[in-house]
Amino acid sequence: MEDVSFQAVVRGRVQGVGFRDFVARRARALGLRGYVRNLPDGHSVETVAEGRRETLEELLRHLKAGPPEARVERVDTWWSEASGDYERFRAIFREPWDGPRHSAANTVAERDG
Repeated sequence: MEDVSFQAVVRGRVQGVGFRDFVARRARALGLRGYVRNLPDGHSVETVAEGRRETLEELLRHLKAGPPEARVERVDTWWSEASGDYERFRAIFREPWDGPRHSAANTVAERDG
């Protein structure tokens, strides 16, 4: 079975509540690769993860729940083939935002919530 990837943008009260650390710990425990970072709008977090689809779906369930202090209002998810660009999973705390990773040409969007 080949690895796949998703980009998920979680919206709601998800910044300033430990969301990135919550996601990074769960992704690492699941053996996934990728990153999580805040988006500049002040109320969204982006996660890009690669691994087995079943494992990614487990992480997606964690994203929808969030840590106790968070309030997840919506999760937009785009699935694609794994890029192989990531060796590990990391939380990004300071990095310029370069726009969304997905492109409509090679992804399928799902919206939950």
